[in-house]
Amino acid sequence: MSTTDEVASSMEDEDLLLNRQLCFALTVASRSVVGAYKPVLDRLGLTHPQYLVMLALWEQSPRTLKDLGETLLHEPATLSPLLRRLEEAGLVTRDRVPVNERALAIRLTRRGEDLREKALDVPGTMMQRLGLTRGEVEELNEAMRRLIAATRQPMAESSQPGE
Repeated sequence: MSTTDEVASSMEDEDLLLNRQLCFALTVASRSVVGAYKPVLDRLGLTHPQYLVMLALWEQSPRTLKDLGETLLHEPATLSPLLRRLEEAGLVTRDRVPVNERALAIRLTRRGEDLREKALDVPGTMMQRLGLTRGEVEELNEAMRRLIAATRQPMAESSQPGE
């Protein structure tokens, strides 16, 4: 075996180290960041998934269940229990769309709209808590959006590197 082959083989072996796995780093980072949000969101009476729904509704309300699912990249079956709990908390209403009885319109209540004011400090609090600047958050978001886009593309016929 040549030195070049030995180096390539060593690098391939190192590629299988746990701390080299993108999926591992993303999983741990995701759990850690969501965990860091918990005490901040507890003050609002929201879980992290509920906060994401509220963010989408603060951008646009009403929204159909389908639109909300597409925006949050969630299936309606995943959103339905979240929306039921938000409705029970008095933050949203769920009503059939008059022109399309199959569609469900999700609308903020006055209480849901008012909660936005209390949520305004969440991003700044989280940046401080995580030791990140606004620019660093944007860079991370851009990198994550690229990863999301890449995973939503059909896989190439050959998924092996170098083929």
